[in-house]
Amino acid sequence: MKYSYSFLFLLIATFTFSQTKLVSWNLENFGKSKSEESINYIANSLREYDIVAIQEVVAGYGGAQAVARLADELNRKGAKWDYVISDPTCSSAYKTERYAFIWKTSTIKKIGKAWLEKKYHLEIDREPYFCTFQYENKQFTVVNFHAITKKRQPETEIKYFKFLPVEYPSLNLIFAGDFNCPQSHTVFNPLKKMGYQSILVDQKTSLKQECKNDNCLASEFDNMYFKSSKVNTINSGIIPFYKNFNSLKEARIISDHIPIWFEFSLN
Repeated sequence: MKYSYSFLFLLIATFTFSQTKLVSWNLENFGKSKSEESINYIANSLREYDIVAIQEVVAGYGGAQAVARLADELNRKGAKWDYVISDPTCSSAYKTERYAFIWKTSTIKKIGKAWLEKKYHLEIDREPYFCTFQYENKQFTVVNFHAITKKRQPETEIKYFKFLPVEYPSLNLIFAGDFNCPQSHTVFNPLKKMGYQSILVDQKTSLKQECKNDNCLASEFDNMYFKSSKVNTINSGIIPFYKNFNSLKEARIISDHIPIWFEFSLN
C-alpha cells in the first residue's frame, strides 16, 4: 500500500503532537542562593519539556522569587511559560517547603486551582501538591511530592498514597517527585495492584559526594507512578546533568538530585 507525502506528514504530525513531556526535579534549597548562572543552566536543561514539577522550593523569602526567575529565564528561550507555587507545607518550620509547577502555555493548559492535599497533612509532613493539566482536550493531574528522609522512614507517609486514587476517582493521577524510597519497596505494592507503574526501575537519582570509578549516583529516590490503563508510555529517563561539570561539588551547586522525565500520551 502506498501513502502520499501529505498523508505521511499528517500521520507523523499527529503522532508528534499527541505527546506530553513531564520532568520532575528536586532542586535542593531552591531559593535566593541560586545564582543567575545556575538559573540559566536549569532553564537550558528544562526548555524542551512541557511541564516541570519542582520539589524543595524554599518556603521563606527567595523561594517563590526563584521560581519566577526560572520561568522568566525560560520565557527568554523561545516559548511562553507560566507557573504556580504552593503555599508552604504544614510540616515543622524547619522542614516546611513549597512546591512549584511550570508549564509551556502553547501546549499545556492548567485546569482550575492547584492545591495542597490536606486530608493526610497530619500523617504526611510535606503534603503533596496537586495540579490538573489539559493537553489536546484530555486531562491529567500531577501529584508533586517530597517525602521525609530515608532515616525517618518515608514509607510511613507513602502508604497513604493508596487512598488518593479513591479520593479522586475522576482524576488521572500521575505521582511525581522525590520519594526517598526505591520503587521496589513493598509500600508501592497497593498502587501497583491498582494498575500503577513506575517510569524508572533500578535507577539511582541522587548524587554522591564524589564519583568513584565513574559511579556518581547514590540512591533510587526520584520516580513517577502512572496508571497504565490511562497513560501510554512513550519514553522515560534521566538527565545526567552532573556530567557537564568538572566535579560533583560543582554539580551539587545546582542540586543533589538529577531530573527525571516522562514522555507519554493519554488514552
